[in-house]
Amino acid sequence: MILPHKFQDAEKFNLQFSDFSKITETADKLRWLRYQKGLRQRDVADYAGIYRSTYIHYEEYGKDFYSPKHMEKIAQLFEVPVERLLDDYNLFLRNGQGKQIKAIRMKLGLTQREYADRLGISLCNLKQWEQNRKQLFKSTWEKYFK
Repeated sequence: MILPHKFQDAEKFNLQFSDFSKITETADKLRWLRYQKGLRQRDVADYAGIYRSTYIHYEEYGKDFYSPKHMEKIAQLFEVPVERLLDDYNLFLRNGQGKQIKAIRMKLGLTQREYADRLGISLCNLKQWEQNRKQLFKSTWEKYFK
């Protein structure tokens, strides 16, 4: 149930974002879908098995990285494919950062060393990214792969 003062917030938000397909940020997508279902943040958090404070952080402050396990549960609640909830960065991670980075490098016809030099990063970092041993930060992804 949406409380009266929260109902006004929901109306304002839905006026700002009248078309879900135009929303790019995960935090805004989560809020939009929650309002459509008439749920409280606590309801979503309980369903996903996370603390309410964690969900509030997901929705109100946004995050760079959203837990795949949590997002699967939330997508199930909202009855949408998880891919519709995620921003481009989280989709990049979900679809395998390592294979995507390697595919870009291979398309360019570069060795790991050549590609690392071109990006201005250490060979060690590139190898760890390609082997999924080290997750890219969002700022790094934006700089090199967006």
